[in-house]
Amino acid sequence: MTTATDTTTAFDIQGQLLLRAIDARGVYTLTLNAPRSFNVLSEAMMGALQAALDAVAADPQARAVVIAANGRAFCAGHDLKEMKARPELAYYQALFATCSKLMMSIRKLEVPVIARVQGLATAAGCQMVAQCDLAVAVQAATFGVNGIDVGLFCATPSVALSRNMLPKQAMEMLLTGDFISADEAKTRGLVNRVVAAEALDAEVAALVDRIVAKPREAIAMGKALFYRQLETGMESAYQLAGQTMACNMAHDVAQEGVQAFIEKRAPNW
Repeated sequence: MTTATDTTTAFDIQGQLLLRAIDARGVYTLTLNAPRSFNVLSEAMMGALQAALDAVAADPQARAVVIAANGRAFCAGHDLKEMKARPELAYYQALFATCSKLMMSIRKLEVPVIARVQGLATAAGCQMVAQCDLAVAVQAATFGVNGIDVGLFCATPSVALSRNMLPKQAMEMLLTGDFISADEAKTRGLVNRVVAAEALDAEVAALVDRIVAKPREAIAMGKALFYRQLETGMESAYQLAGQTMACNMAHDVAQEGVQAFIEKRAPNW
């Protein structure tokens, strides 16, 4: 993915596994850069991604994150060869805990995270798409949670997947290992938009532009509330939402926005 950036850095290991670009607005683009291995979430890749997300979390000027990838695949899930080399329960427990922490880091970021899906997204790769706040995919992209094909039910991917689509739709994918098209992924709620390959960057950029035009403080409050209320009952959800809206309305950004609306002018954020 090409963007106008102020800085571009490579995270670690074996020749730039993860590329990081930051533009003048505070928009981070994190690009998985292991195309020959279909951008698998190896230990090294997860470490690089975690470090990059931690850097975003520590940056008060950050406004959005785009997770992209180079090559034919967005992400083909965990590195099965790496996993097979250490058939130890304690190792597997630590590995999946690392992955779960990575996924929760996406959820906990104050800024929106957009998946830019240019190809295959399977198993933990599909999980990452589901975990992102928004997703844009090319028409040729396919999605699956096909661990069951090698005898491994995609349990951790099921957490994010079942929060994107209806339970029976998610369960069918998990039980059969069948892949779905980008159009079907949009119908089921896994992605927001499906575009031609040549329009992918423009579509992602349009989403980012609309997000960064809004006040960061309101987005941060709203994202946190949105996910908290999903995990609670309706009465508690309304209590949380009401408190969030009250705090948001009392904040300078909403006061300025409402005043600008009254005065029929653009807000000065």
